[in-house]
Amino acid sequence: MSLLKPLASLSPILMNAMFLRRSLVVVLCIVTIGLFHKTTNAAAKDDRPNLLFILADDMGYGDVQALNPESKIPTPHLDGLAAAGMTFTDAHTPSAVCTPTRYGVVTGRYCWRTRLKSGVLNGYGEPLIEDDRTTVAEFLKEQGYRTGIVGKWHLGLGFAKKGKEFDFSQPVDNGPHTHGFDYSYIIPASLDFPPYVYIRDGELTEFPSIEQAAQKFPAFLRKGERSPDLTMENVLDDLAAQAGDFIAESTKGDKPFFLYLPLTAPHKPVIPHPRYQEKTSLGPYADFVAQVDATVGAVLESLEEAGAAENTLVIYTSDNGSFMYRLGDDAKDHTDDISVQGYRAEKHTANAIYRGTKADVWEAGHRVPFLVRWPKKIEAGSQCAKTVCLTDFFATAADIIAAEIPEGTAPDSFSLLSLFQGQGWQEQRPPVIHHSVAGMFAIRDGKWKLVLGNGSGGREKPRGKPFEKPYALFDMEQDPEEQHNVIDQHPQVAKRLEEKCLQIRDSGTSRGK
Repeated sequence: MSLLKPLASLSPILMNAMFLRRSLVVVLCIVTIGLFHKTTNAAAKDDRPNLLFILADDMGYGDVQALNPESKIPTPHLDGLAAAGMTFTDAHTPSAVCTPTRYGVVTGRYCWRTRLKSGVLNGYGEPLIEDDRTTVAEFLKEQGYRTGIVGKWHLGLGFAKKGKEFDFSQPVDNGPHTHGFDYSYIIPASLDFPPYVYIRDGELTEFPSIEQAAQKFPAFLRKGERSPDLTMENVLDDLAAQAGDFIAESTKGDKPFFLYLPLTAPHKPVIPHPRYQEKTSLGPYADFVAQVDATVGAVLESLEEAGAAENTLVIYTSDNGSFMYRLGDDAKDHTDDISVQGYRAEKHTANAIYRGTKADVWEAGHRVPFLVRWPKKIEAGSQCAKTVCLTDFFATAADIIAAEIPEGTAPDSFSLLSLFQGQGWQEQRPPVIHHSVAGMFAIRDGKWKLVLGNGSGGREKPRGKPFEKPYALFDMEQDPEEQHNVIDQHPQVAKRLEEKCLQIRDSGTSRGK
């Protein structure tokens, strides 16, 4: 009994010790589970990068100094993207004009498969994306991404009507907000098309109470309605601010983000902000190109400020080539008279060495800058000479996040991920189809390019007609300027390419049967 009294007196201490031990174990378990979840979430986020797709409007291959060392237009931010990532030297838009290229980017499908066989929509155009067509935004949203668009839509909107008149007091019932974008801040079409309004998540930010007068080039505008909060020279600044806000807001959450940023320049109206006027000695067009570069720099700075730069794949490209002509040696050009839409070669070559301009089936119509930066994933200063198309973005995004594309979706899209990694095609890409504003087809397979028509299909004369002969065959390795038609020397190559082009056109997909 004498031994039990001391043990009894120790029991409260032992009980407290046991309670503390159990409590400590519980706390450690909770902390461990929390750290596990935090680590797991962080790892998942690291494996799922943000995606930023910047699409300039009418910027030519030769407008970027990194691609055209002879250019006198400063583009330090674009040059920096090239230095920090990969430059694609043979990248093409699916069309030589605005609307169809944007359809191809957003859906991974050639636009000539839709009702729009030529031309572009205007600002009041009916929606072009089919209700049952999956967009890259819808796809990424389903995969857990926060999706946004800031900039030029140009794919049609569902404006309300009162009788035959548009009712701008009502929201639009079709647009990016109905095609997978969680956030949208857009203008309807090119900045030379009315209505000149901003639309946020389907609603106009301000009623278009101003009647905008028509103006001539370089400040080219069509007559139409304009909202007081949209002034032409401020649009690029407005878009950069909205993009910065989207990036900042998105990085506060747990989801990775996809931001589609279709800029409005250097497309007409060529109205650089006063900060950039006379920044170059080459006229308003060159000043506008310099402002586009600065706008890209501002968005990249927003990534840095948000701490998102290291985990963001950035793609910079253009929707087609430049509208600026290459003029003869004795011609008056844009530096002599700003109303002239062109340069003598010693002043500037907006489309580098390539033939034609925007709208043409010739190379200048659709060969564009394509710069990709992905820190620690893409080798800095690298280049890729493979022939790629902007429709390839959809499949590339899916491949990056290891998500399967549903059957029938993005039928003309092929992943560039293996190219980003410095390898060849993981899945051999079929030939790329080119398309002009007038519906002229061309097909590119390796070094060979066949034009299935007898002219440019666009602005350069002769314009010709689709599928009217003589066709033109070019060896793009030996003749990138498309000066020598070699179809008579290689008739079997031309026959094979013609059959392949028609097969891709008629089958509904680039993937074959």
